Amino acid sequence: MFSFLKKNSSATAEAKPDGGWIARLKSGLARTGNQITDLFSRGGKIDEDLYEELETILITADVGMTATNALLADLRHLVRERRLSEAEQLKEALAECLLKLLKPLAQPLQADTHKPYVIMMCGVNGAGKTTSIGKLAKYLQGQGLSVLLAAGDTFRAAAREQLMTWGERNNVTVIAQQSGDAAAVIYDAVQAAQARKIDVVLADTAGRLTTQAHLMEEIKKVKRVIAKALPEAPHEVLLVLDANTGQNALSQVKAFDEALGVTGLILTKLDGTAKGGVIAAIAKAHPIPVRFIGVGEGLDDLRPFDAEDFVTALLGLEA
Repeated sequence: MFSFLKKNSSATAEAKPDGGWIARLKSGLARTGNQITDLFSRGGKIDEDLYEELETILITADVGMTATNALLADLRHLVRERRLSEAEQLKEALAECLLKLLKPLAQPLQADTHKPYVIMMCGVNGAGKTTSIGKLAKYLQGQGLSVLLAAGDTFRAAAREQLMTWGERNNVTVIAQQSGDAAAVIYDAVQAAQARKIDVVLADTAGRLTTQAHLMEEIKKVKRVIAKALPEAPHEVLLVLDANTGQNALSQVKAFDEALGVTGLILTKLDGTAKGGVIAAIAKAHPIPVRFIGVGEGLDDLRPFDAEDFVTALLGLEA
C-alpha cells in the first residue's frame, strides 16, 4: 500500500529522519491533514460533491486556488486513468499528486561548495529567523562543518542577545557590535571566517516588512557588501517563513525574491498549524527550494525538507 512512498534501499532509509521526527511532523500537521483524511474515511463513492468538499478543505488549508485547481485536475486524471470509484481510494491518489507537486522543492542545502560558505538569512519579524539560525548552526555542525554567526540584526538589541545565546549553546563564535551598520558587522564576520578557515557563515539580518521600500533597500545593501567581502557571496539567501501566515507567505516570497534573489526557504512553526498547505501554494506560484522545515523549539527540530515524509505525515500514511 502507498508503494510510491516506500523507501527503495537501506542506504536511503539510513539517510532519512528517524521515526520520532515523522511522528512529530504528523502531529504538527494534524490540524491541516485531519480534515482530508476524515473526508476519505467516511466511505462512499467518488462524485462531484466529494471533489467540492476536498476543494474547500484544500483552500481552507491555504493551498490556494491555483495549486488547488492543479491538484484536483491531476486527481481527476488519475481517477479516470485508474478507474477509481471509492472515496477511500482517493487518499493514495491525492498523495501521489501532492508528491508530484512538492518533490521539485526538496533540494538539500549544499554548504560545502565554497569556504567560507556564506548564508544570508532574511525574513519578516516574528518568522523565527534568529531561532532558525541557531538550529541551522547545530545541523551544520552535525555535518562536520565549522560555523560562525554574524549578528547583523542591529535594529533589535534582543536579536543580538538571542543570537549570542544560541552561539553559547552551540559553542559557536558570534561576531557582533553594540551598535552600528549591519553590513559592516557581516563584512567583519566574513573576513573573520576567512582568517579562521571557518566553513560556514550564517549572517542574520533585521526583520523587515516587505511593504517598507527603504528597509528593503537596506537589505540589498547588505547583500552587496557581502559580495565585496567575498566575491560570489552570499552563496545562499535563505528566507524564513512562518507557516501560520498562510497565503501571506506568498507575498513575502515574491518581495524578498525580487529584492535579493532568494535561493532557498525555511518553513517554521509547522507544529499545530492549520495552514500547512501553503507549501503547495509556494510550489505552484514560486517554486523555490524548501531547504528546511521546523516543527518545534528544540535544537533538533529543524530538518531538511523531504517531500515524501511531508506527504506521509500530512495524510497520515504509514511511514
